[in-house]
Amino acid sequence: MRAVIQRVSKASVSINNKIKSSIKTGLLILVGIENTDNSDDIEWLSNKITQLRIFDDQEGVMNLSIKEIDGEILAISQFTLHAKTKKGNRPSYIHAAKPEVSIPIYNQLIEQLGRDLGKEIKTGEFGAYMNVALENDGPVTIIIDTKNKT
Repeated sequence: MRAVIQRVSKASVSINNKIKSSIKTGLLILVGIENTDNSDDIEWLSNKITQLRIFDDQEGVMNLSIKEIDGEILAISQFTLHAKTKKGNRPSYIHAAKPEVSIPIYNQLIEQLGRDLGKEIKTGEFGAYMNVALENDGPVTIIIDTKNKT
């Protein structure tokens, strides 16, 4: 599982020009799921995200987690995070999981994030064409891949 995590002042996702979800201070997470992802990846990634110390403390040092600032999370599925561009100019998505695999894993990740954060996780709509708007704070962007845990 691959996640692009952005610290945001605000973020929203729209479908057909209607805002589906929005957050204020928190994290916008783009999530890509591949065929080999499992429950261990879900638990590890959720814990890592909710414990990641990327918010400023009183001294302006990134020393606080999303939990400590009582922030929100907007999580968007994005299969293109597993694009392979080695050959040619058209990306291949062969390692991105098909919907029958990725939807249950994505839903489990959302549930786990909600438990770990202690509040509802905002989402887009799996498989829909979405417009994502954000104000990246910092900017701070972190990429985490569960295949690189060590």
